Amino acid sequence: MPSLSPVPDGHRPDDGTHALRDAARSYGTDAERYDRTRPRYPDALVERVIAAAPDRDVLDVGAGTGIAGLAFQAAGCTVLGVEPDPRMAELARRKGLEVEVATFEGWDPAGRTFGALVSGTAWHWIDPVAGAAKAATALRPGGRLALFWNAFRPAPQVARAFGAVYARVLPDLPVLQRAMAGPDSHAGMVATASDGIARTGAFGAVEQWRFDWSRPYTRDQWLDQVPTFGGNGQLPPDRLDALLTGIGDAVDAMGGGFTMDYTALVVTSTRLP
Repeated sequence: MPSLSPVPDGHRPDDGTHALRDAARSYGTDAERYDRTRPRYPDALVERVIAAAPDRDVLDVGAGTGIAGLAFQAAGCTVLGVEPDPRMAELARRKGLEVEVATFEGWDPAGRTFGALVSGTAWHWIDPVAGAAKAATALRPGGRLALFWNAFRPAPQVARAFGAVYARVLPDLPVLQRAMAGPDSHAGMVATASDGIARTGAFGAVEQWRFDWSRPYTRDQWLDQVPTFGGNGQLPPDRLDALLTGIGDAVDAMGGGFTMDYTALVVTSTRLP
C-alpha cells in the first residue's frame, strides 16, 4: 500500500486523527497521481537491504503502485507484491511488477518463502503484531524484514510556511501540521513496528537505519503531490482548494521552488532459525 510520506499516513484513527480513517482506501482513486508524485527511496537503502538479505527474492508488502518493489527489481531482485487495492495493483502490474491482490493478513503464501520482506510506507496500515508474525512465516530463516518510511526534514523556513498554512486552513487536523516536524514525527510509528516485531519472538534484535536524501521541487510539482498526503484527497473541494492556494502562495514566496530534505527511516530485523 502506498510516501508527507507521511506523518498523516502514519497515524491510526485512535490517536485522534479520525478524519484520516479511510485514507488508506483513498489512494487508489488517483493511482496515477500517487505514482507520479510520491517520493522514491534512496538507492543506498535498497542496496543495504539487499546486502543484508540471504537471497534476492523479495516480498513487497503494501506494494501500492510498485514504487518500492520496482526499485528492488531494478537492483536485480525477483519481487512479488501484495497489495489490497486492485487499482494500485493494476498500475504496478502495468509497470512490470508481479502483484497479488490481498491484505497482507489475509494473503496466502501457498508455501512460498522469501529472502527479504520489505514494506515501503505501508506497515502502519497492518496490525503490528499479526503482521510481524505473518512476516515470520513468509521469510526463510535468516531472511531480512525491512519496513521503511520517508520523513520530511524541511528547512526551517519551509516548515514554518507550510505549518502556518495547515494551521490556518485545517486547524482541526493538527497531525497535518506536525508533518513538517522531521524524523521525530515518526517516532511512534517506528516504536510500534519495532515492538510488534519483538513480540513475535521470531526475529533477532531490531535495528533502525537512517538514510538522508534531498529532492528539489517546483511549485507545480509540490502541489501535484499535496492531494496524496494522508487524508487530503478526502477533503471537501473548498478546503482542498484553500490548502493548495495557501501552499502555492507559500512556495511562490520562496521563489517558486524549494528543496525538500528527507530521512528514510528503516526498521529491520532478521528471521531467527
